[in-house]
Amino acid sequence: MESHEGARTGVATNIVDAAVAVLVIILGAVVLYGSSKLGSEWTTDGPGAGYFPFYIGLIIVISGVGVLYQSLAGKGKNTEVFVDRESFGRVLSVLVPAAVYVGAIQFVGIYVASAIYISLFMIILGKYSWIKSVIIGLAVNTLFFMLFEVWFKVPLHKGSLDPLGFLGY
Repeated sequence: MESHEGARTGVATNIVDAAVAVLVIILGAVVLYGSSKLGSEWTTDGPGAGYFPFYIGLIIVISGVGVLYQSLAGKGKNTEVFVDRESFGRVLSVLVPAAVYVGAIQFVGIYVASAIYISLFMIILGKYSWIKSVIIGLAVNTLFFMLFEVWFKVPLHKGSLDPLGFLGY
């Protein structure tokens, strides 16, 4: 007799599959619509501008419908829990800071945002000391700055606030 105390609860995998399939169908429909506006038929000069995208969109829609059917009515549909609360929390503990990091790049640039991101990740998730984390965050991004800006002469985004503007790059 099994105990259900530790049973995983959450959304079933086949429901997640169905939701993704609907998104794929919508994407394919957008491609179909856009390519038909471009001209998806064969013209006297050959294929219209939307000819090949139209058929790519059609393949995407058919694939999405197939996945949708399998996830909702197929014999082998997977009804196990897609992700439980604990696992989802771990995913969010990485996803949310990554999204904040991407947003921060727009304001403080890739070097400053990356130094802060690496340092905070090491402190919070890695449980390293703050001094070691800050030193590594600064060292890594100093190396990247030298590599891209100085040696390769490839400027990376400095951000709208440009906190490193005093360096002259």
